[in-house]
Amino acid sequence: MSVTTLGRTPPPAVDEGPPPKRTRHRLSPRARREAMWFYLFVSPWLVGFLVFLLGPMIASVYLSMTEWDTFTEPVWVGFQNYVTLLRHDPVFWKALWNTLYYAAISVPLGLALGLWLANLLNKQVRGQRAFRTLIYLPTLVPLVATAMIFKMVLAPSGPLNQLLGFFGISGPAWLLDSTWVKPALIVLSVWGAGGATVLLLAAMRGIPRELYEAAEVDGAGPIRQFWSITVPQLTPIIFFNLVMGLIGAFQIFSQVYILTKPVGGPNNSSQMMVPLLFNEAFSFYHMGYASAISWLLFAVILVFTLLAFRTTRKWVFYETEVR
Repeated sequence: MSVTTLGRTPPPAVDEGPPPKRTRHRLSPRARREAMWFYLFVSPWLVGFLVFLLGPMIASVYLSMTEWDTFTEPVWVGFQNYVTLLRHDPVFWKALWNTLYYAAISVPLGLALGLWLANLLNKQVRGQRAFRTLIYLPTLVPLVATAMIFKMVLAPSGPLNQLLGFFGISGPAWLLDSTWVKPALIVLSVWGAGGATVLLLAAMRGIPRELYEAAEVDGAGPIRQFWSITVPQLTPIIFFNLVMGLIGAFQIFSQVYILTKPVGGPNNSSQMMVPLLFNEAFSFYHMGYASAISWLLFAVILVFTLLAFRTTRKWVFYETEVR
């Protein structure tokens, strides 16, 4: 039943008028001064980002659709460079496979070794600080110097093959054999596991001791404590090392450039994406082609990084997170 049938009339609508205009507050002299200093201090980074990162990125998008040798004017070819790479360049697919192979083995191996070393260094033993220093020391050595040392160690008559010969094993020509050159690069990558070890060790030191005491009361042994308490508490650091390791593995360059001659090894068995990009750009002066390779590499890294982030809800645990 409506209100009109009861002899009542609805109250008249109140005209509220137009909505109030938002008044723009003027900054005080102190706030303006603080804003000026903020933009002044941030300007070096902002200029550097625009000139040395964002600008070249935009330019490389254009160059990837041109044919340019750095000496003449770029010639627009559209997506021809991408079509050639994906359909007519077997070296590109070989380099992509080698890079995936290297990342798929070196990154998990480095994480496992870093976790194992961090667990050992977390024990209360004599000389603990000295061992921690020795583990982290290789990461402080420049990569070029490390690669040169490994080049001598992995030589056909180098110390490693001499050690194998002592046990009656004939060592291969590591850097000259298409079968063993990628394992040699993976061994070199594991040499720098000290950085991940330090981060994991710092996270281990922050795990509350009460969790282990409660597990001991329940009868859990050291192995069960490690997998049920230590590893779940370390998953944010493991995830960080995983993402950074993937990005670094896909951008491997110096090791291949120094250890393999010609660059890429025999039959392109160690050719990676960045060395291939370098050769096309600075050996053959195919700058447009190299720009296309760089953007395809960016797409590959982006896909694997997004995949890693999509899996975090299944295995990464945070202290303040409630599920």
